[in-house]
Amino acid sequence: MPDEIVEPPGSGEPSEHAKQPKKAAASGWIGSALEYYDFFIYAQAAALVFPNIFFPSNNPQVAIVAAFATFGVGYVARPIGAFVLGHWGDTHGRKNVLVLCMLLMGGSTFLVALLPTYSEVGVLAPALLVFLRLVQGFAVGGEISGASAMILEHAPFGRRGYFGSFTLQGVQAGQIIAAAVFLPLSAVMSPDAFQSWGWRIPFLLSVLVVVAGYIIRRRVDETPAFQEEAEHGEVPKAPIVQAVSENGADMLRVICMALMNAIPTAVTVFGATFATSASYGVGMSTTAYLWVSVVGNVVAVILIPFVGNLTDRIGRRPVMIFGCLASGILAYPYLYFVSQDNLPMAFLFAMLMWGVVYQGYNAVFPSFYQELFPTKTRVTAFAVSQNIGTLITAFLPTIYAALVGPTPGACVVDKKFAPNVALPSGATCRQAADVIESNVVWTVGSITFGLAIIAAIAAYSARETFRIHLNDLGKKDAQPIPREEYDRLRSASV
Repeated sequence: MPDEIVEPPGSGEPSEHAKQPKKAAASGWIGSALEYYDFFIYAQAAALVFPNIFFPSNNPQVAIVAAFATFGVGYVARPIGAFVLGHWGDTHGRKNVLVLCMLLMGGSTFLVALLPTYSEVGVLAPALLVFLRLVQGFAVGGEISGASAMILEHAPFGRRGYFGSFTLQGVQAGQIIAAAVFLPLSAVMSPDAFQSWGWRIPFLLSVLVVVAGYIIRRRVDETPAFQEEAEHGEVPKAPIVQAVSENGADMLRVICMALMNAIPTAVTVFGATFATSASYGVGMSTTAYLWVSVVGNVVAVILIPFVGNLTDRIGRRPVMIFGCLASGILAYPYLYFVSQDNLPMAFLFAMLMWGVVYQGYNAVFPSFYQELFPTKTRVTAFAVSQNIGTLITAFLPTIYAALVGPTPGACVVDKKFAPNVALPSGATCRQAADVIESNVVWTVGSITFGLAIIAAIAAYSARETFRIHLNDLGKKDAQPIPREEYDRLRSASV
């Protein structure tokens, strides 16, 4: 397929400028990978390091809750960033907002590496950490919406699901890089060295992210759809007002579908602490559990374009509904096998739940969410609603740690779980841990599955979009083209 596609007039697609699907997909993939590397090295550090060096406490539950709360703060800033950056993307173009996102994210992540610890400056350390996490969240609030809009609006008709999926493939690749950087460090370095200074290395490397991402994104052409609106004077002055008034119901649907962020939260954030923290008594090694994240993301990277292509054949809704419900129900066996310290089975179900089945949602939402909104408000409507949904899930690790917290501080001696220590209740630490582990399975599993049901209902209530032309997206009365005509146009684009 050539990378210069000019649609014929009257086709229902932008026809005044050439589409560049391959270039847009490549730049979106690389940019998302680099930016989400920054975002997820923080998630890894919040689970593995920050409870000890920024939130020291004699009560392990307090330290874990505080570290997870700081992780969640980044999601608080995301709707604000979505509003500001979404407005910028709809009024000044997709390209400009993506460059700005990259600079904000890379700069704030690099500064985390330079932070003093609690033992050095006291409460100022976690305060600075919270501030930089807010900047990170603000920046990432416009990333997926801007990148997927860029790709979708360059994609040929009949191939939007396939090309749009590259945004999330890049995000998963960023997580692979983040976990892969931590893996050799945690394996080679002593625990004390890693806790002292080794964790800073992944954050320092973000300076390379800024340089590479800036060069890549400056070379991306603006989308034909936005260029036509700008040339015809159709750019809205207040995209959020127009989005809410014209597509408010679809924004609510996106908020509900975005609750599926509960799946990766259960695996990569809370799951990491549950599996590896001495205070929970499970006993998995940090290095072994990091491989769950790495391999799961490798599987996802392989599957995502195939799932995206499938939605171009059969539609967005059935694939997304299956992905929501199936990954939600698999949370129970995954958590159970983690609680039993059964690494092979925990690994298997993590791959099934997060690496395979979850991609039925993950690979679809970049195109599906974009297709629910018109070009004039697409970035704002997507960004604001999707980030409100993820904000709701951001504090799930904190809630989980509060509801089913770890064993008392007396159960951890020299940073190791002490199973035979007797507690005031008369039970041993091992007995207490067994009860807590069972509660984690049912509490965390049920919340995760409940949110997945809400997301599936929202997807079911949405209109199907894959056979609607770009210029008609977001219109309530838009009619899909006949199946035979769609298949003919899709075959031509392939």
